[in-house]
Amino acid sequence: MAIIEIKIPSPGESITSVELSRWLVEEGAVVQKDSEIAELESEKATLMLVAEESGKISLNAAEGESIEVGAVACTIDTSVQPEESASEQPSAKRDEAQPPLQAEQKASVPPVEKSAPTDIPTAKTAVNPSEVQTDYDKIKITPLAKKVMTENGLSVEDVINGLRRLKREDVEAVLGMSAIGGASGIGTNGLKKPVSRESKSERMSSLRRKLSERLVSVKNETAMLTTFNEVDMKSIMDLRKKYQTRFVEQHGIKLGIMSFFLKACAVALREFPNVNAMLDGENMVTYDYADISVAVSTPKGLMVPVIRNVESLGLAEIERALEDLAGKARSGKISIPEMSGGTFTVTNGGVFGSMMSTPLINPPQSAILGMHNILERPVAVDGQIVIRPMMYVALSYDHRVIDGRESVGFLVRVKQLLENPTDMLFGGSNGEKVLLGI
Repeated sequence: MAIIEIKIPSPGESITSVELSRWLVEEGAVVQKDSEIAELESEKATLMLVAEESGKISLNAAEGESIEVGAVACTIDTSVQPEESASEQPSAKRDEAQPPLQAEQKASVPPVEKSAPTDIPTAKTAVNPSEVQTDYDKIKITPLAKKVMTENGLSVEDVINGLRRLKREDVEAVLGMSAIGGASGIGTNGLKKPVSRESKSERMSSLRRKLSERLVSVKNETAMLTTFNEVDMKSIMDLRKKYQTRFVEQHGIKLGIMSFFLKACAVALREFPNVNAMLDGENMVTYDYADISVAVSTPKGLMVPVIRNVESLGLAEIERALEDLAGKARSGKISIPEMSGGTFTVTNGGVFGSMMSTPLINPPQSAILGMHNILERPVAVDGQIVIRPMMYVALSYDHRVIDGRESVGFLVRVKQLLENPTDMLFGGSNGEKVLLGI
């Protein structure tokens, strides 16, 4: 008998322990090699614990427990192997365990005379896939499960239908929900809702606890100020509307607004290097490159993946990087290196409808740009009142590193570049002046 120890991997150099969020298998279960067996949470990201060999698993830690990196989370007895026959004939076993739905309905529903009309749907109409809308496309399937389904010619619907039969309790539960809805006045008076006095208490995840500590430390350990401005987004909106179709055809991705902001910030950071600096003890470190962190809201909390060397990227490259990193962050598959080392941060509260805010600095960085929603407002242009798509922008900064002149100048420069986006092609210079050589 060979016993394999599964140890906690290291998420990063500075992390010494992780929290076991939940087990994906039960005690004594027989697992396949390379299958995911547990979900771990560190102070920066979520990672999966994988079975190194097939066998019977024995759990050594409880859910919610903090475990040191390198400690044994579980063991696997490789002398017990998964039964191959278990996945060879799943459809046959399902048919043996459960009679077809049609047969049950025929047995349970008495014959109806032709002259007696009925509103009860027949078995045929109940399972007609062309008339039934399902949410099967939203179901997440592990690679191992997908492989077994492919080998046996099973669809997601086959698996769902094979889980169990509908029972009397299921129907009564639905009827009970309908009764509650009727009693609450749904459909007659939308103001009336079911009364509830329930509450629940849940332990915060390791990621959220660390985020809480960092947010409090920002307020206590920095001299944070915020300066505001507004941007006329008409030029960017017109540019996107004019070239969106060709951009998608050429690059295979939509042209968003975020890429313009990141590029404008990268150009402005070269002109105002202190905004791209941070404190290291008694030293101030400045950077010649713009590694911009982008705040992403995820089910686990706020994450800030980093796009490297934005100053050297085109808009299409920035859009692809944004899509890739945001997808990884929301699915919990982002790595620690992908969230480390940023020199400046951009956050977009506008996606949630925020009109104005004071974003908090992402330490050890010294500044963060806050985007907000775009609203059509009357503004004065060349002595005329016109309606323009306007956005308020905010720059929060550490006054120990950045002076007021630099913070205001940086934000004004970002505004100018966004209102004249072609100027980004000339390294921040005015395109017309470069063309005229003046």
